[in-house]
Amino acid sequence: MQNERVVQLAARACDDKRAENIIALDMNGVSLIADYFLICHGNNERQVQAIARGIKEKMEENNIPVHRLEGFEQARWILVDVGDVVCHVFHKDERSYYNLERLWGDAVTYSIEMDQDK
Repeated sequence: MQNERVVQLAARACDDKRAENIIALDMNGVSLIADYFLICHGNNERQVQAIARGIKEKMEENNIPVHRLEGFEQARWILVDVGDVVCHVFHKDERSYYNLERLWGDAVTYSIEMDQDK
């Protein structure tokens, strides 16, 4: 499956759990870590866990392997590794502290289209 489609599926899973400020960064040519970073946040630990769980379930539904899920217990910054797409699910406070969007400022912001009629 194309990475753009994986990003869209992950973004949909985030939106379904009411994640806030969902963005994707095109990391091609910027980093060897991944092709895309998906970044979003939740307002409390329970929501952050629900968002990460939602991404994992959406990937499993589409037969996309999740290689790693880290930080779930603390729910301050959960990393969901889907190969060439890495999802960063932050608690609101940690997102502003780490500010990955600024750190990877050379990356192009990837447009995520959410259908109004889910």
